[in-house]
Amino acid sequence: MSKILFIDVDGTLTDYENRIPASAVEAIRAARANGHKVYLCTGRSRAEIYDDIWSIGLDGLIGGNGAYVEDNGTVVSHKLITLDQCKRAVDWLHARGLEFYLESNSGLYASEKFEARGDSAVKKYAAYKQKDHADDFTVQKLFPEMIFGLSGAELYRDDLNKISFILDSYDDYLEAKKIFGDELKVGTWGGKGDRALFGDFGVKDLSKAKGIAELLEYLKADQADTIAFGDSKWDITMFECCAVSVAMGDGEDAAKEAATFVTDAVDDDGLFNAFKKLNLI
Repeated sequence: MSKILFIDVDGTLTDYENRIPASAVEAIRAARANGHKVYLCTGRSRAEIYDDIWSIGLDGLIGGNGAYVEDNGTVVSHKLITLDQCKRAVDWLHARGLEFYLESNSGLYASEKFEARGDSAVKKYAAYKQKDHADDFTVQKLFPEMIFGLSGAELYRDDLNKISFILDSYDDYLEAKKIFGDELKVGTWGGKGDRALFGDFGVKDLSKAKGIAELLEYLKADQADTIAFGDSKWDITMFECCAVSVAMGDGEDAAKEAATFVTDAVDDDGLFNAFKKLNLI
């Protein structure tokens, strides 16, 4: 019986240097040839799904942690941060002296000093992910198509899935949650608890699980035929709504504890070996 597969990107399909193992490409293409459907389910917006990923061959995308749902080129749903919410968030971030980037399907738009101040944060992010040569990481390497040089009203947009910002301290996240928590989803990433490196704003009450539910309803598909693949705490809602869940061997402990089983690390053919174990290929 054909299955519907939901695959996270960073740390699952790719490593944290944006490299895709050849075995993962082989596994996805073989699974689709066997009649299974394969969707990305990621925090990335569509602008961050680069050609090397689309060229693998995919059935669609759940992006922005559930904000955007696409099936074979058809937009199933798209929920956005409003222009007013964006203006108030951008003004607050500027007033607090925090650098940020805006996440849209059309691109990633950086604040005035994000590249200069972001390099330190992405090096720490790479070190947190236990990556070799963490000091070589830069904003340009992590976000190769990010758009720089915007300021003022150019940063007010009505097409946003998310806004991510560098935390100077954990108090920045707590204050953001206090001010915006009633109207936006406020989270952190890039570390656990008060070691988080980034905060983010998203559309209220969205998750990967809700995006999956919308897609399954559109496809008139059965939850019993779903399999999720991920590596982090953001994937746990996806795990909970799918019949089978697989955590990567180099993923976060919380994801491993929530998964049906744990496969090998990304660079150790983790996806390929999981596909084989599940008889998808």
